[in-house]
Amino acid sequence: MTKAIWNGRVLAESTDIVTVEGNLYFPRSSLKPEFFRPSGHHTTCAWKGLASYLHIDVGGQVNQNAAWFYDDPKRGAAELKDRVAFWKGVEVQPG
Repeated sequence: MTKAIWNGRVLAESTDIVTVEGNLYFPRSSLKPEFFRPSGHHTTCAWKGLASYLHIDVGGQVNQNAAWFYDDPKRGAAELKDRVAFWKGVEVQPG
């Protein structure tokens, strides 16, 4: 079971992981919703499309824009639909 951990809490865990460019993408359904808040931040990748971000909030400590996803990925990145990846200090422990 692969886990995403920040501030001592498991944010997501799954055996269904997609790896793209060294980033492990979890199914969105595997996220524990109590730790996530929407962010207005977006970036664009030439081949994946528009990325949206989530803030992580654990015990009142916020890790801004520490998770990202592609709501409507481009055709070449279709496998990322409904998946979320992490950075900014979130530890991903492969299972």
